[in-house]
Amino acid sequence: MIRHAVFVRFKPGTDVRPIFAALRGLKGKIDGITAVTAGTDCSPEGLQRSNTHGFTVDFKDAAARDAYLPHPEHQKVGALIVAAAEGGINGVTVVDWEME
Repeated sequence: MIRHAVFVRFKPGTDVRPIFAALRGLKGKIDGITAVTAGTDCSPEGLQRSNTHGFTVDFKDAAARDAYLPHPEHQKVGALIVAAAEGGINGVTVVDWEME
């Protein structure tokens, strides 16, 4: 399983509800997605590096993740995220890892 984690610094005042709803909707549109979670940062550690929100998308395997990346539905949601991120793509951090 692959976990795709994304951390975003949204512009102040951004309503993330429709963005996160669109993210959750990808599970029913793209094969191989097993789970989607999203939320507002609530860490007391102070290590957010200005990121305000995060989400994860879990895939059954690397092939499913690789098919997701160019998928038109992912591209639509990704464009929403980048448009709402402070600094555009510079306000987005992505890390993937294999789950055991």
